[in-house]
Amino acid sequence: MHGSPRLHADLVVDGWTVSEKTVADSMRRQGLVARKMKRRNGLTRQDKTAPKFPDLLRRDFTAERPNARWVGDITEIPTTGGKLYLATVIDLYSRRLLGAATGIHPDADLACAAITMAVAARGGIDAVNGPNWRENESQRVIFHTDRGSTYTANSFTGLCRRLGIRQSMGRVGSCFDNAAAEAFFSSLEWEVLSRHEFTTTQAAQAVVLDWCYGFYNHERRHSSAGMMSPIAYETTAATAREAA
Repeated sequence: MHGSPRLHADLVVDGWTVSEKTVADSMRRQGLVARKMKRRNGLTRQDKTAPKFPDLLRRDFTAERPNARWVGDITEIPTTGGKLYLATVIDLYSRRLLGAATGIHPDADLACAAITMAVAARGGIDAVNGPNWRENESQRVIFHTDRGSTYTANSFTGLCRRLGIRQSMGRVGSCFDNAAAEAFFSSLEWEVLSRHEFTTTQAAQAVVLDWCYGFYNHERRHSSAGMMSPIAYETTAATAREAA
């Protein structure tokens, strides 16, 4: 169950003339409440010998343009047929999910797959960072994660360097330092995982990815994106830039 702001936005789009307060009052009378986010158990395992990266976001999960700041993390998708893991890459500009890779191990290969998907979704390295990214470091996208060994592994840090991605990391044990990535997984937990009991990893993968690339990117409204879906927000902003 979504809260009154999202339900109000849906009603307005459907042609209703109603205030958000009226929607909230109606939900209260019916005993309808938005589901609260639940903190998930983390998968972070730190490699204390690996080099660390500074926190370039400082809990500022906003971006003025696409491909300025991305965040990501890995979570477990429980099934009775074995474990499945999901690695994500989210653009803070619109909250669009650019990369969603699934696998049976929460390792650097999975993280590499997700970041590769994200770059491909944005049209390649030059499209992400601009044609002169090799000479202008400030132009490069920032990718913020926790300090887990997955993101400090040589294979992942090397891939980021080749892609022109600047890594950023929050503190160990602080979910607030990567709150935007955590919020995505909380939404996934309440809207998908709590409503399904998957018997196979294949079934889980199909449902989760359909929600990610379908509902989440194209339909789910975000307060940080003007109560629009990520795709709608990006499309609207692009149209406005072309008209200016």
